[in-house]
Amino acid sequence: MTWEWLQCCYAPKKKNPKSRFSAETGKRVEKLSIFAHRQASKENMRINNCVVILTIAALLSGCDNKQSSYLKEEGRVHGTIYHMTYEKADGASLQDEYIKEFEDFDMSLSTFKDSSIISRINKNDTTVRTDEYFNTVFAEGEKISELTNGAFDMTVAKLVNAWGFGFDKKDNVTEEEIAELKKHMGYKKVRLEGDRVIKEDTAIMLDASAIAKGYSSDVVGKLLEKNGVENYMVEIGGECTIKGLNPKGKKWSIGITKPVDDSTQMQNEIQEVVYLTDCGLATSGNYRQFYHKDGKKYSHTIDPRTGHPVDHTLLSTSVIAKSCMEADALATACMVLGLDSAKQMIEKIDGVEALFISSDERGKYDITKTSGFDKITSEK
Repeated sequence: MTWEWLQCCYAPKKKNPKSRFSAETGKRVEKLSIFAHRQASKENMRINNCVVILTIAALLSGCDNKQSSYLKEEGRVHGTIYHMTYEKADGASLQDEYIKEFEDFDMSLSTFKDSSIISRINKNDTTVRTDEYFNTVFAEGEKISELTNGAFDMTVAKLVNAWGFGFDKKDNVTEEEIAELKKHMGYKKVRLEGDRVIKEDTAIMLDASAIAKGYSSDVVGKLLEKNGVENYMVEIGGECTIKGLNPKGKKWSIGITKPVDDSTQMQNEIQEVVYLTDCGLATSGNYRQFYHKDGKKYSHTIDPRTGHPVDHTLLSTSVIAKSCMEADALATACMVLGLDSAKQMIEKIDGVEALFISSDERGKYDITKTSGFDKITSEK
């Protein structure tokens, strides 16, 4: 499954060795900058997106002297790093609970676990039964596939592998091989009947990497809510689920990086800062995960309709939607469609906005936004 590596840079007034904090005095202010990078693991990672999360965490107490506790936690999951900040009145961490959720999630949707549900489906295990995680992702993926006319397609796994970006990498790909692989894909050839996946072609393989990471953020957000949390920011490998307000009582601030071609993952200049609450945010781009061969650049975004890596001027797409799962899938679809088609599509979807970064004929960045983007990302 596709996951990302993140590097955290803390800039508090005083160093704090702990991974979480409680708001007690209302006097100390800390700043947290989370730089999300794309880095492909030699074994098993393909990178989808890159964002920078800028969370201003202030230690405040209310006017009524009622104490409030914000916890700040991080760790590794799904082959990447997660960060989250959430308000818990009693200051008790929920880390054990969401770690268990992560483990259950992986056993459903990780293509890097041989015994996961999706891996067993890919191996045509007739005894496998799906669960709520798989069913939710499959249903959303099917919806986005229809909406995008196949620009998003979870049956693209074999093509992604063939081009060297998936969980079963290959070194070379020919036109003949592409034509053959395309015969064994297509979202309309797979359906869900109860708790069983029915494939018209047993050679079809599924890959949920372009949607699962966003869904994982949503799943943890729901777990926090079930435990009484009303204000939180959950970020897994750059995909964010956001609710309520930050410790300073304001919208969560998120920085989107400039799409600089940088396989070293070290450049993180911010293109734009947005302010969000009660939504999901996902960014997909072609500037972190790519390779050059015979003088040509190959992007990790594969167009399921052509079987080839995309080749257009759109470098990055950041999508804001009601859920991070929806934003994740739509961001990938936008990178397949290209700027004009992607913008037209997003403008027609209620509750969804996007920011597109493309390159002009001189190689300079060109920023395009949907009509409601600035309104929902304003600081107030």
